[in-house]
Amino acid sequence: MNNGKIKSKYQMDMCHGPLGRQIIVFTIPLVLTGLLQTFFHAADLMVVGRFASHKALAAVGATTSLTWLMINVFIGLSVGTNVMVARYLGGKNRKEVSRSVHTSVYISLAGGIFLALFGILCSKFFLKLLGTPDDILNMATLYMQIYFAGMPIIMLYNFGSAILRAAGDTQRPFYFLIIGGIINVLLNLFFVIVCKMDVAGVAIATVISQAVSVWLMLNVMYKMQEGCRFTWKNLRITRKNLKEIMWIGIPTGIQGACFSFSNIIIQSSINKFGTDAIAGNTAAWQWEGLFFVAFMSLGTSVVSFVSQNLGGKQYKRITRSVNYCSFLAVGFAVFMTIMLFIFKEQSLAIFNKNPEVIEWGYTRFNILLPFIWAGGLMEVYIGGIRGMGYSITPSIIMVLGACVFRIAWVFTFFKMSPTMPMLLWSYPISWVLIAAVTGVYFLMIIKKHHITNK
Repeated sequence: MNNGKIKSKYQMDMCHGPLGRQIIVFTIPLVLTGLLQTFFHAADLMVVGRFASHKALAAVGATTSLTWLMINVFIGLSVGTNVMVARYLGGKNRKEVSRSVHTSVYISLAGGIFLALFGILCSKFFLKLLGTPDDILNMATLYMQIYFAGMPIIMLYNFGSAILRAAGDTQRPFYFLIIGGIINVLLNLFFVIVCKMDVAGVAIATVISQAVSVWLMLNVMYKMQEGCRFTWKNLRITRKNLKEIMWIGIPTGIQGACFSFSNIIIQSSINKFGTDAIAGNTAAWQWEGLFFVAFMSLGTSVVSFVSQNLGGKQYKRITRSVNYCSFLAVGFAVFMTIMLFIFKEQSLAIFNKNPEVIEWGYTRFNILLPFIWAGGLMEVYIGGIRGMGYSITPSIIMVLGACVFRIAWVFTFFKMSPTMPMLLWSYPISWVLIAAVTGVYFLMIIKKHHITNK
């Protein structure tokens, strides 16, 4: 590197400069990128819900928890990529940066191929296992099989984005997804309205649009500097870097898979209330997804800032990064909750105007939204812990709080009172518990390393 400076105008030296401004500049494109990714799925739901049927809407929604269960292990590995690339960049070690980059791309392609084969072959079996209603089973299976056929593309995008984020570049992934998002919407409308392809059409549109985004991102990675440059001839796994990525990534991935597994248990319980309940919860979940896009973006920002500053030995900026992101997470949650309660009916009617569907969405809003701020603190604290290089303990906390607790809730409290409100209360209670425990654990790590924000 040149005097410790990062050459590309898109990359960021997170170890120096005005921290608050850097976090905002880094996070805003990340949030917008996440919103566009959510929009891929939301556009699917809006198009099939408005131009096909509420059964098509329910079919797409019924696949969500199962899909995330399968891909979360590999998304967790991409967190390991983010941590290690950022740390080596902070420590000015170009050789290890390059090895981590090429090892990560290799993992993404191999994992994507595995998930594609597994998803195509096993989709119907698992959807049946979840109790997906017979009237939407075939549609849900078709959507899931097409979606998983594009999994190598989706995995490559996630790992490539992790590499760019580690270098401080959140702008170009956002630009790429703008292009992909426009293509997705246009293809959704074409396949569903013109070609009458309902769930198959929106799945194909999603895969094609993601492929365009990946092609644009790879072109950027070919030209990157400071060890982040990707070339096919250097594509190989380096054992040392694989071990480092796995040390952070595997516990994160297992945590994500367990988190999704608990959601599957809850989804199977929601399925028992019928197609309208599935559709209403799916519509409400899309808005909740906006919260967690922002929360997870802030958590990702914390991972990158804490990792680079730990590598660069700028310890004072570590706690300040977490504090800034905590404030932003809670502020965003309060603002969005107020807006959604004011425009509750309109926000749900975007997806489907069926009064019974909207009523189920109301039920979910009323229970989850007042406590969703705790989900923001949870993501920020976990990001700070992982940025410090600790992965196993926060994963255990998340597995106990989000998986074991929720499953236990389903088989105890929900079994005693099998109503939708009783089922949904498992979410806010687990958010508050996890936020409290991870917050205390982060403070313990900071104290252990004698780090302050003074």
